Amino acid sequence: MPPLIDDLGAEVPLAGPPRRLVSLVPSLTEAIAASRPGLLVGATDWCSHPAGLSVRRVRGTKNPDLRAIAELAPDLVIANQEENRELDVRRLRAAGTPVWVSRIETLDQAFDALDRLFGQVLADPAEPRPLPDWLVQARARWQPPPSQELLSVAVPIWRDPWMVVGSRTFTGDLLARLGVRNAFAEHPDRYPAVSLDQIVEAAPDLVLLPDEPYPFSATDGPEAFPDGPTTVLVSGRTLTWYGPSLLTARDELAGALGL
Repeated sequence: MPPLIDDLGAEVPLAGPPRRLVSLVPSLTEAIAASRPGLLVGATDWCSHPAGLSVRRVRGTKNPDLRAIAELAPDLVIANQEENRELDVRRLRAAGTPVWVSRIETLDQAFDALDRLFGQVLADPAEPRPLPDWLVQARARWQPPPSQELLSVAVPIWRDPWMVVGSRTFTGDLLARLGVRNAFAEHPDRYPAVSLDQIVEAAPDLVLLPDEPYPFSATDGPEAFPDGPTTVLVSGRTLTWYGPSLLTARDELAGALGL
């Protein structure tokens, strides 16, 4: 089987179709579990979907237990440039474990990566399969472009210090598909640290407070903006996950934002 080339240009040598996968990316764990569940043997502690996923846990996305991964003897480890550390990818490869790394900064890149994952990386010529139905339907669901810019938002992802979604992010591109402008889309950093005053001074119509990575809640986040702008609690999964959640995320976000 010729080596695959991942999104960062690295060769991914596989002896044959992978039969044992460890996923270090929650979104891709959910996608694989929904479509090829028998392949997963390991996932991170942050891989919370689907509920009841029964595989060995290998710690977090930023601190995976490399020894536990080696004990699972995977044919392939699934990683992502943003979610996982280059150091861990290098160590896995040095130990002889193939790693496929995706790079996802836009919605189209997410769909392309998922197409490659199921159409190439996990493909078995002896058992050809179509792309998962949810993937085909989700791509179609997100294709209509917005007819106009409807509102602007700021999206904090952390507090103390406050950090927000900046430029060149999947979340920003996803919001743009809804006709929503990210107030920090022109910031040179992808996830800049900003002051609370800077968020207010950006004058967004809404401040979206997702429940991950920082667990914003009704009692943790909205009180920081007593004089506005209006805050809206949203599911972090609808904003940041690329997988089966994309099938319903558009309607869920539109409803939460009153679009």
